[in-house]
Amino acid sequence: MLGSPVVHSLSPTIHTAALAEAGIAGTYDAREVDTSGFVAAVAEMRSGSLDGANVTMPHKRLAHRLSDRCGGAAQRAGAVNTLVALAGEVTGHNTDVVGLRAAWSHNRLDPAGPVLVLGAGGAAASALVALEGRPITLSARRPEAATALIERTGVPASVVAFGSGVVGATVVNATPLGMGGEVLPAGVLESCVGLFEMAYAAGETPAEAFVAARGLPVSTGTEMLVAQAAESFRLWTGRAASLEVMRRAVRAALRDR
Repeated sequence: MLGSPVVHSLSPTIHTAALAEAGIAGTYDAREVDTSGFVAAVAEMRSGSLDGANVTMPHKRLAHRLSDRCGGAAQRAGAVNTLVALAGEVTGHNTDVVGLRAAWSHNRLDPAGPVLVLGAGGAAASALVALEGRPITLSARRPEAATALIERTGVPASVVAFGSGVVGATVVNATPLGMGGEVLPAGVLESCVGLFEMAYAAGETPAEAFVAARGLPVSTGTEMLVAQAAESFRLWTGRAASLEVMRRAVRAALRDR
């Protein structure tokens, strides 16, 4: 795992458990890196010192630029969260797109209705690509960033001021708000019909608790984490990961925090 910060990351726990269950020798570590550190890590992949990596904020767009080639979802999103090294070449993938679709279906969120995506970074880009084809509204602290994201991905969407709600929409929280117990702006969740949380914390995020208390469907940040991790595991190993083993590892790690 490459990013900053990474101290909170559950990815090492998830992938260590998956490797052990599959009987595959290997290690998965979290490495906090700035831009120069990230560039150096990609060089290690090209040299064969590293087999690949997950990428988290704030380096997903940098990972896209440094990849020798990209999968279709990563190319459209302009963001990479998984790097695979093979024969001196680094390929960028976006497993957030696959993970989001899988977790959305698993948690029975509205399959075709409107969505309100919060954020304008790599996670929001992945959400736009994953949910293309339905009415999408994008909301970010900087409206110009939201507009630029729509133009970059080519996914049709409208923009509303950050903190605005959309009646009847499923809210996708593609911001870090909630990881440290932060609440989403008042008014965002009151008119929603469900929540897809991309942030995760020890226990429920405030948004998860609020929406669940209303009896509405919620896909948790940990479910998204597991779903995208399973796709990363497949790309690295060519084998399907045990989702239940990954979920158990997450639950145990969160209990210990």
